[in-house]
Amino acid sequence: MSQTGLAPRKAAVDMLNAVLEEGKLLSEVPTAKLSVPEAARAQRLAVETLRWMGRADRLLGRYLRKMPPVPVMNILRLGVYEICQEGEASHGVVNSAVELVHKGKKTGHLKGLVNATLRKVATDGPGLWPTLAVPELPKWLRKPLIADYTKPVIKDMEQVFMNGAPLDLTPKDGNAEALAVRLGGEVLSSGSVRLQSPGQVSKLPGFVEGDWWVQDAAAAMPVKLLAPKEGESVLDMCAAPGGKTMQMAAAGAKVTALDQSERRMQRVAENLKRTGLSANLVVGDALEHIGVGYDAILLDAPCTATGTIRRHPDLPYAKDGSDFPYLFELQERMIDHALSLLNPGGRLVFCTCSLLPDEGEIQIEDAMKRHGDLQILAPDAPWIEETWKSGEGGLRLRPDYWGEIGGMDGFYMAHLSRS
Repeated sequence: MSQTGLAPRKAAVDMLNAVLEEGKLLSEVPTAKLSVPEAARAQRLAVETLRWMGRADRLLGRYLRKMPPVPVMNILRLGVYEICQEGEASHGVVNSAVELVHKGKKTGHLKGLVNATLRKVATDGPGLWPTLAVPELPKWLRKPLIADYTKPVIKDMEQVFMNGAPLDLTPKDGNAEALAVRLGGEVLSSGSVRLQSPGQVSKLPGFVEGDWWVQDAAAAMPVKLLAPKEGESVLDMCAAPGGKTMQMAAAGAKVTALDQSERRMQRVAENLKRTGLSANLVVGDALEHIGVGYDAILLDAPCTATGTIRRHPDLPYAKDGSDFPYLFELQERMIDHALSLLNPGGRLVFCTCSLLPDEGEIQIEDAMKRHGDLQILAPDAPWIEETWKSGEGGLRLRPDYWGEIGGMDGFYMAHLSRS
């Protein structure tokens, strides 16, 4: 690539530095002042470099005696990804990398190293690249997940993480077959429509008209499990960005969407406006919410988001597990408060986009001990596969399920009722 690609490359490296040096998620990194196409390219380069980082580091280990400073290493990783995975012309990649190192503070003296290393990568890398191992999760996360799921299962998940995620859509009218025909997609057994190569989402037919919204297939299942009925009073307890709110509104329920972030709730409002659906939007702390009794509540609780790594490969590098105990305790409090807001005989679906049993099976087992009148409603519907069912009565979804067509987010969900 020519030097015209320097700006998005620099932005991508800045993003990598923020994740790997400062522990920030990509969503927390300020957007560089770039054109829309350049910003999109920078974001994609950062995401994909993180996705393939384990393989890039293995390749670079053949040529480096010791690891250079992180900002220089990130420039090298980006170069390796572009040459070996994207197939970019090596001349432009190497020149841009050298220029980035030259302009960096305290890194200019390493431009010779970067130049020599990437030229070796350009010669040997494309042939070696496919033979290198699938990138593994960082040890702090991989070790406990192996204990919970076994090593072969985690290796299958890592394969899915490396491959990335297709685009799943939820049709507003529920007619997945018609939407799939319209967009050239595949109807999943759960009723979502999957597109493998969608292109720019906002230019797809039906986006402006609000005929559908983007929502991972697994993320759409908690509302299907809750099965809200027309006219029911329903609370979406942690609503942003609004996919589940729209599902329940489309089903005819009277939805109250609650979220503590005014900025994120604005996104819910925008999504509702685009789709022509309505809900009562409330900005506030879920633990302080006092409302009339609800017939049903959807609690998609704040969690570690470890089930979303195939879409957010920055997560295992930005986190280290230190905040996990706080999240576990918060989920417990939110379950208890949600139950207090239910009408007699009301229903609650608790869910998290997590792979950790502490945020799923264990939370429900503990809730059952705290509340003697609580029962789990057995998950029984045509879209539910037997392998998803967990011992305590919930559903455990894993990224490697449907792995041959792109997998799904890791999720846990349980349907509860108070007598």
